[in-house]
Amino acid sequence: MQYPNNIKKNYNHMTVSHSNRGMSLENLLNKANEYYVDKDIALIYKKPTPIGVAEVSYNNHKKLIKKAYFKEQSTLDYNGIYRGKYIEFDAKETLNKTAFPIANVHDHQIEQIRGVIKHKGIAFLIIKMNNYYYLLRGEDFLDFIDNNDRKSIPYSYIKNKAYLVKENYQPALDYLNTIDEIYFEGE
Repeated sequence: MQYPNNIKKNYNHMTVSHSNRGMSLENLLNKANEYYVDKDIALIYKKPTPIGVAEVSYNNHKKLIKKAYFKEQSTLDYNGIYRGKYIEFDAKETLNKTAFPIANVHDHQIEQIRGVIKHKGIAFLIIKMNNYYYLLRGEDFLDFIDNNDRKSIPYSYIKNKAYLVKENYQPALDYLNTIDEIYFEGE
């Protein structure tokens, strides 16, 4: 049904709960960030991967990139500002049901998490695992990798330390609600 002069934007294109499981994590986060910007809640954006163009061809007045390369390593997927705090995070998915492979987070990303935390920003991972979405604080992620020789984080650690990001109607994955619970409770 269309509402004359009152067109409503759909930020998830799907209904609530388990029906969102088919959407990629990044798609859910992109829709959530669009919602946050449109509603003037936060300014959080997906960072483009920096590429350099090596070869271009022209076809019917259109440029077509034939060869490109990564200029530099990208840091974390998303960054922005929320409630006066700088936020930077990465989205990770795993099909492994028992552990999250640390190799999914590259060394330069780990250093970025350290830097954001050092400068009093908020850094975290949003991990999709076992059909749930978890927010693992950067501090807890670093604590695990600094104090363990394991190549993966056990699911029990994630269930114990990470925060479950609840699915919602709009946005479908309201991770800022979880950020409020962790960092801004009592304000």
